[in-house]
Amino acid sequence: MPDYKAPLREIRFVMDELLEMPAHYARIPAYAEVATPEMIDAIIAEGARFCEQELAPLNRVGDTEGCVRNEDGSVTTPTGFKQAYQKFVEGGWPSLAHEERFGGQGLPESLGIVISEMIGSSNWSWGMYPGLSHGAMNTIEQHGTEEQKELYLSKLVSGEWTGTMCLTEPHCGSDLGILKTRAEPAADGSYRITGTKIFISAGEHDMADNIVHIVLARLPGAPEGTKGISLFIVPKVLPTADGGLGDVNAVSCGSLEHKMGIHGNATCVMNFDGATGWLIGPENKGLNCMFTFMNTARIGTALQGSSAMEASFQGALTYARERLAMRSLTGPKAPEKAADPIIVHPDVRRMLLTQKALNEASRALVYFASQQNDLVKKSESEEERKAADELLGFLTPIAKAFLTEAGCEVTNLGMQVFGGHGFIAEWGMEQLVRDTRIATIYEGTTGIQALDLLGRKVLMTQGQSLKSFTKMVHKFCKAEEANAELAAFVKPLAELNKEWGDVTMKIGMAAMKDRDEVGAASVDYLMYSGYITLGYFWARMAKVAQDKLAAGTTEEAFYKAKLATANFYFSRILPRTRAHAASMLAGASSLMSLEDEHFAFL
Repeated sequence: MPDYKAPLREIRFVMDELLEMPAHYARIPAYAEVATPEMIDAIIAEGARFCEQELAPLNRVGDTEGCVRNEDGSVTTPTGFKQAYQKFVEGGWPSLAHEERFGGQGLPESLGIVISEMIGSSNWSWGMYPGLSHGAMNTIEQHGTEEQKELYLSKLVSGEWTGTMCLTEPHCGSDLGILKTRAEPAADGSYRITGTKIFISAGEHDMADNIVHIVLARLPGAPEGTKGISLFIVPKVLPTADGGLGDVNAVSCGSLEHKMGIHGNATCVMNFDGATGWLIGPENKGLNCMFTFMNTARIGTALQGSSAMEASFQGALTYARERLAMRSLTGPKAPEKAADPIIVHPDVRRMLLTQKALNEASRALVYFASQQNDLVKKSESEEERKAADELLGFLTPIAKAFLTEAGCEVTNLGMQVFGGHGFIAEWGMEQLVRDTRIATIYEGTTGIQALDLLGRKVLMTQGQSLKSFTKMVHKFCKAEEANAELAAFVKPLAELNKEWGDVTMKIGMAAMKDRDEVGAASVDYLMYSGYITLGYFWARMAKVAQDKLAAGTTEEAFYKAKLATANFYFSRILPRTRAHAASMLAGASSLMSLEDEHFAFL
């Protein structure tokens, strides 16, 4: 199994030098006094220690042991998971980025993302247990009553209780408009929830005293489709008025899913047999409220792609430096050894540089998105909050879908670097492939995210959400257009930034005649958008590196590596946009002309 080492220098580069997080925190009054540089340094260092020493050693344990459903319906997590969670709670980690009034530490979401990245790279299956609680907390905080907040949030924030999201059902997948779970009003103001939910991550486990399920269900007489869905709090154990634990609710784990990966996390079929629940938010507006949870989860899933890239790259790089095979095409590089380290071979370097380029830019995108989330939550300027919310809404489907697709590519490359050994479980590289593959599926597949981006975020706003980002890119390119040393980055980025708007207009015009044009173009449009977005961050990172080198630095090798990786990205990865542009503008006819019955002749 690869030994995980938190990439602290890379993290600090993005936080301090690229995104200027210290200045960002200083100008938000809610964070100015708590998110000091000294506090940030201490938290990140301790988070790194916890992930390296406590979580990483359990990663393969979780994969090989998996979870066990007992005869009474309870679930036992892999060896060491529960003990690690207890240490996590004792360390105050669940409360990091939550409101102080509920026992939180009031620190920024963007700092929480840094910790979540390290958790994800070291042990994604374990990290899903506390990770899902964040969405439950955000949903209750934004849409719950004061009584619900007082009753549930302090326990969730402390980590004593965990949370889940219960959306999909066996017959409906992502089409939540046809869900069947029902909620019958009771005389005491509560509801009786009946139905079956599937694919519920962390739905049942032994790590916390209670599990708070956030459940979608229909009230009697509710409208058909998504307009008739309501949202409910359904705890595993009913809380008493003082926040203690009362009777066990009519909620049970019917079975555990047998999965390709993330074996250490309990993915459950959950049965609600007249379980007691309470309405969150207005009747029939459950999907609107649930988007609070879903958007949180989507950024978290984007982080899975990014975290997996880091873990895979670390393993592949170490192996490539140590593994001896063949001689360099230009002559021996290690003549004293039987063969050269495989890192000297161009194709191995292609794989490693692809991993490195996608990994480092993905971190920049996720941290940038979390920076916008800070502004949405705590900026004192309504205009700034609105602008950040629009930008975050635009970037969320790109981050979720593009970074998870890239995560699959990077983990597959990591396995390929190992050759035959990559296919063997003990090296840990194939586990990363299996664990990461789900990320392109859950919280909305790549296709669904692509439709959200192109159809809802871009075309339905007449391109305004796209312009919120392309204006930022244009401003950067304009400022650096006279910088000859950045020309290799700025010129192609500026051209693609303009083309982005042009191809969007072409797709929009075609969709006015045939709405299938949106679906036909959407995934290529999302991938095209993702490559340009990462190109923007690489151009910015190259600018930072160039300035540091010009000013004189003791870390010359670090900044030269940034410039070399930026050059690789623009030379070897960004040209992928050409194929995506051609494909998305090819139209829907080649997809839709084949009759359903003619797909196969058996």
